[in-house]
Amino acid sequence: MKSIYRPFFNWYTFSGSYLNLRFAVLLFAAEVLIGTMGFVYIEQYDWLEAFYMTIITVSTVGYTEVQELSDDGRLFTSILILVNIAIFAYIVSAVTSFLVKGEFFRKMHINVIDRKISELEQHIILCGYGRYGKEVAEQFLKHDVEFVLIEKNHDRVVDIQRSPEKLLYIEGDATNDDVLVKAGIDRAKALLTTLSDDTSNVFTVLSARQMNPALNIISRASSPQSGKKLELAGSNQVIMPDQIGGFYMATMVNKPGTVEFFAHVTNEFEADIGFEEIHYETAPAKLRDCSIRDWDIRDLTGANVIGYKPANGQYVVNPGPEIVLDAGASFIVLGNTQQLERLRHFLNKA
Repeated sequence: MKSIYRPFFNWYTFSGSYLNLRFAVLLFAAEVLIGTMGFVYIEQYDWLEAFYMTIITVSTVGYTEVQELSDDGRLFTSILILVNIAIFAYIVSAVTSFLVKGEFFRKMHINVIDRKISELEQHIILCGYGRYGKEVAEQFLKHDVEFVLIEKNHDRVVDIQRSPEKLLYIEGDATNDDVLVKAGIDRAKALLTTLSDDTSNVFTVLSARQMNPALNIISRASSPQSGKKLELAGSNQVIMPDQIGGFYMATMVNKPGTVEFFAHVTNEFEADIGFEEIHYETAPAKLRDCSIRDWDIRDLTGANVIGYKPANGQYVVNPGPEIVLDAGASFIVLGNTQQLERLRHFLNKA
């Protein structure tokens, strides 16, 4: 019996607050219903007359009665008016509390965000707004990448809300399938898990891979063991920040010039250098299955092909001119801003 009536009970109870808007609406509806039934029973009004009489009584507009009331009718009306004073006071307090606490505007804000998320296509879902999640979000904002944040920590959600950027977010657990559906997992092109707990990352990847087999999933891991589990769960790439940081620091000792150059190259806001990846699927049809010599990128644009990624994923650094861009492969091109712009123009015209 408890499990049957609990959902309905939860709908109209105060939910920890003495001023619940839904309860106020329920009280008013009950008052109108009881008043209408009372006038029908006591005064023998028809239902429309009884409803009209109830409305003009509880609204205190002072219109003329439908017909002369009996003594019992006057007593019932007096009780209805007294009860209505208490109910009206409660309704006013509940509405005021709803507005003052910002609940009304909060719900409007959430509805606007949910609508914008539902309109996204080929976006990225970022799970977690911790140290790494914030950095990823900043990079996405700099590159105008459409993404949705999922964060269950309320304090971090408050930080998101206070951000000067208009971030799209969902307050919820990324391991929950309903939250992923709300974030548009079926329409997304990629998902990044930067949660601090490796177990949560694994569960998120498992759910995401099952819900969208074509999704590109990149995960953060704190240990090689967790990295293997994430790959088994369906992650395309696993990043271990601590390992990368240790490698970076060691290389700065042994090859400081190399590290400084790489840092300079990857800092696109200080260096006039960037990278471009040309995929076989997006390359001009007439240049597919052609060699680097046939592409003639160096002479036409000034940029250089510094890497080749075949379908098996094993990179070739500084590929020779005979290397062919075949199905599933891609070229990695290095150049300055003008050279890469000429490259894009060349690809669009070809």
